[in-house]
Amino acid sequence: MPDMPVYPGTPRWVKVFGAVLIALILLLVLVRLTGIGGRHGPGRHLPSGTVSGEPLPSSAIEDHVSPEGGH
Repeated sequence: MPDMPVYPGTPRWVKVFGAVLIALILLLVLVRLTGIGGRHGPGRHLPSGTVSGEPLPSSAIEDHVSPEGGH
């Protein structure tokens, strides 16, 4: 029976890429579970008044001009 060619194994770059990927996933899970990253989502970048349903500060209302031309 002829000898089968020997497979050299997994390339080093694949092992390194896999290790880095696993480390990043574990880091993301850790940040998510501990809450270090804070709240995420579309409401994170809005003023706090619009997220909780409270009215906007008066300075934001004063800058708004109605279509009729009045305040």
